[in-house]
Amino acid sequence: MPSFPHLFSPIQLGGLELPNRVVHVPTDISSSHADGEVSERDIHHHADIARGGAGFIIVGATTPDMRTGRPTVTCLVADGDNYIPGLARLAESMHRYGAKCAVQLQHPGRQCAIPRYNTLGATDRVLKLPWSAGHEIIYENAEEKGKEIRAASIAEILELVDLFSEAAWRVKQAGFDAVELHAAHGYLLSEFMSPFLNQRNDRFGGSLENRMRFPLAVVDSIQKKCGKGFPVLVRYSFDEWCEGGRGLEEGIEIARMLERAGCAAVDLSMGMQESPGAGFDPMQYPQGWATYAAEATKKAVRIPVITSHSLRDPEYCDRIIAEGKTDLVGLARQLLADPYWPVKAQYGRVKSIRKCISCLGGCWQESLMAKHEIACSINAACGNPAYADMQRTTKAVRVAVVGGGPAGMEAARIATERGHTVTLFEKAGELGGALLYCCLVPGKEKMRWYLDWIRNQLLDLHIEIRLNHAPTVDELRGFDVVLNATGAISYVPEVLGQRDRVVPFEEAMACPKIACECHPGARKLHKLGSHVLLWGDHYAAADTAAFLGSIGKQVTIVTEKHEFAAECEVIHMYVLRKRFAQGDAEALSSRPFRHPVTVITNATVREVREGEVVIEDHDFGRTTLQVSDVVSCHTRPVVDLLGELQAAGVHVINVGDSVRPRNLYYAVKEGSAFGLAVDEHMLFNPNHAILNELPIDVLAQLTREEAPAYSHQQIVALTARRDG
Repeated sequence: MPSFPHLFSPIQLGGLELPNRVVHVPTDISSSHADGEVSERDIHHHADIARGGAGFIIVGATTPDMRTGRPTVTCLVADGDNYIPGLARLAESMHRYGAKCAVQLQHPGRQCAIPRYNTLGATDRVLKLPWSAGHEIIYENAEEKGKEIRAASIAEILELVDLFSEAAWRVKQAGFDAVELHAAHGYLLSEFMSPFLNQRNDRFGGSLENRMRFPLAVVDSIQKKCGKGFPVLVRYSFDEWCEGGRGLEEGIEIARMLERAGCAAVDLSMGMQESPGAGFDPMQYPQGWATYAAEATKKAVRIPVITSHSLRDPEYCDRIIAEGKTDLVGLARQLLADPYWPVKAQYGRVKSIRKCISCLGGCWQESLMAKHEIACSINAACGNPAYADMQRTTKAVRVAVVGGGPAGMEAARIATERGHTVTLFEKAGELGGALLYCCLVPGKEKMRWYLDWIRNQLLDLHIEIRLNHAPTVDELRGFDVVLNATGAISYVPEVLGQRDRVVPFEEAMACPKIACECHPGARKLHKLGSHVLLWGDHYAAADTAAFLGSIGKQVTIVTEKHEFAAECEVIHMYVLRKRFAQGDAEALSSRPFRHPVTVITNATVREVREGEVVIEDHDFGRTTLQVSDVVSCHTRPVVDLLGELQAAGVHVINVGDSVRPRNLYYAVKEGSAFGLAVDEHMLFNPNHAILNELPIDVLAQLTREEAPAYSHQQIVALTARRDG
């Protein structure tokens, strides 16, 4: 019997039987070819999720009309019959592992990534959505003007009805089991359905009946072309979390209307781009916060209901099904972090599940927002077939990893899984690096999930770990390769006055519970006064401000940049800025900060005095502020050992924040890549990179003993002797 009987019981979706209740709710992985054709990466990614045991997989963000709307620059396309063969290969890759599958049809409307301009929407407007994948492109020295959206004409709406249903027909022809319409988050169908976004005064705007006319026409057209036995699902924003937007009553009524129209299931989501906290639910949002919507909807309709949003624990998912609060549970980012979540749950290996921490780093900030393919901050294998083909070595090499942060731990894990002998050195008394501050920052506690997981993996692998130990060059000479993962540290820039009064952010963030299980000691704690000035930027400043604000400090941030935390993940900063203003993002109800957090941009600290600082702006204007403490949040790589090792001729690779302070995504990616690259031959190119997978002739040329240079007479003699 499975460990979670409700989660792994079958269910009917119209005439379709799903083998279990785990749904991969649609995710745009933006990995298709430039023309929208299915790629091998598309197939690898979705086959991996099917292999992991998801019962129903909805392939995300497939446009029915490439000409007027692509949600990401390399999304799937289904606006021509030439796409059917590729879609068929994609469907077969999931059917092979027993999963049922659907394609989500999505026209992004106003939120197009392509085309950039002349974008189609329900209503004329100028749009500013900096956290959207279809955001306005603002060049280095340009100003934000907004993205102009034009209202779709009646003729265009009617044409789109046909385009949607033609795409659905192609999906069916390709062998998919169902189709889903994307009517959430402010995309085209969602915009028409929204009382807040739809400002039309024709038959497609105004009343709920009029606003539903377009999506219901699409459903009807699909049924006429594909037959009523072909399941149609609709994903919509149950609650838009915006003043003047949809609330609970209309969310329930829409479910009733879709049931009457013959839809096979409703897939409930939340929010739109104007309420990105609820739509993206970053790590500040608790598990299952949106389950109330499914519970209310199930009381009103008989068709199956899918709920999603921050579902992580199999126990919780099994319970809400058992309690009748939902029929199916939708996992999206969780299956990026660990596509084997279902099979691990089935076998009761819950501890081995790598739980998504909702950081939106790899899957949004560093991928779709940057017009790249999907990735995951804590799973470097996401979408990367190289990890699926990972092989154990035939000859172990000795690997030293210096630094027990995420880059070092991932490097140690992957290298050990491949059979190499790893020793991990950490100068502190605990593994974790910068992640150790996470439990102090309100809303970032989920990062401990990953920290606990990776540390448990290292223990399970019996890796040699030396804590409270900073190795010397002489100690490291005996290893075949050294990984420098020493991270970053704060520093104090040039400043006049009492420089020694500036406190490192690491001491300001030290846990006051020195003896707690998270921090077993060896941390220096600096007690700060009531008004703290943070000097710097990036996560060091953002997290320190969130921590100090939460414990009642009056915080002022001074940054040299024109926008604070511009390189931090945008949705988290959206939520944090509301906290700075003593408010909260939609659907959250945290205790407000006692004082608002003040941010001063385009400025620096000129002089530090007792009880005050002088700040200077870009025009050399100076202001004196009364403060109790100044904390430096400027960071730089720790590279002292790296330089010593290079000078000594030791083979060393540098990764993570010791290259440049960035984020968790880069630390895990680079640490994992090192573990994957470690090779039994241990050759290095002039760029200090490991050479692996060399052609056998090149490998032989680099490794076999070179013969001495022969004269012409010697060659003639050797040839004659051989022919002899």
